[in-house]
Amino acid sequence: MKRPTNIRGCAVLAAFLLTAPVAAKGPARPPLASVSHIAVYAQDPAKSERFYVHDLGAVKLPDPEHPSGARYYFAPSQFVEVLPLPPGEASINRLAHVAFNTANAEAMRTYLAAQGVAVPAKVSMAADGSRWFSVTDPEGTVVQFLQPPARLPAIPVNPLSSHVMHFGFIVHDRVKEDRFYKAVLGLRPYWEGGMQDDHPTWISLQLPDGRDWIEYMVVGTPDTTGIPPTMSAANLGVLNHFALGIPDARAAYTLLWNGDRLQGQDQTPKIGRDAKWQLNLLDPDGTRAELMELHAIGKPCCSPFRAPDPQR
Repeated sequence: MKRPTNIRGCAVLAAFLLTAPVAAKGPARPPLASVSHIAVYAQDPAKSERFYVHDLGAVKLPDPEHPSGARYYFAPSQFVEVLPLPPGEASINRLAHVAFNTANAEAMRTYLAAQGVAVPAKVSMAADGSRWFSVTDPEGTVVQFLQPPARLPAIPVNPLSSHVMHFGFIVHDRVKEDRFYKAVLGLRPYWEGGMQDDHPTWISLQLPDGRDWIEYMVVGTPDTTGIPPTMSAANLGVLNHFALGIPDARAAYTLLWNGDRLQGQDQTPKIGRDAKWQLNLLDPDGTRAELMELHAIGKPCCSPFRAPDPQR
């Protein structure tokens, strides 16, 4: 004989099944596979041009978003954007924004809006046909999503590096930032470490559909925001940085040395706490360009790598 049916339980289950798809319904997140660029301010554009073109080997092209600026390309869809420092600017900050590539800027805008992120009413179109929009993360860092133009610029392979592999910026509250970068954008842990094994202050999160990553550079305490009042411009420029992938640090340093491309630089290659060889260079305004090998040579400090390394 069949057991009596729990009518109330079935009704609750039916109601859940009917309402759950509606609650979960919403636009899917478009793929997020690569870093686009970092935008920085420069006091002397000519000095910046020498650093990015002569020293790093980038290709200078006009900036279709900001005619007063310039783009320094390392790959057809990856570059550093250099903008003139606004007149009378008193802040020591030289970071304008960070940016990701997206295949569909409007779809990304719609997705973020559905997630409760404040977005502009529409995407913007640049002179080259690219589409873009900007939001601010929970701590106020400007984040741009750029849909590259249908016809990408022809950028030759750079013997030093053709890959902007990651960018980093100061963060105070990891939990707050994770609500945007992990919960909304889908980034996943890659590696974390710091000068002390038990106190991680460099938090690397890999993009959900690729191997580029971002890096939280943790400063201050979670209840603070902005640039710490005691921080120097030099230290800020080291923290707000970008990284170029290189296969061999010795070969990269040799290339720069023989090309007289290390003027004003005092760093030599070293092994970082993540067990990767790296070389740190500074642009004329103090923003750090980190040349980093793709793979660790051994066991890193602090944590294992939790996602695959970049392949180029």
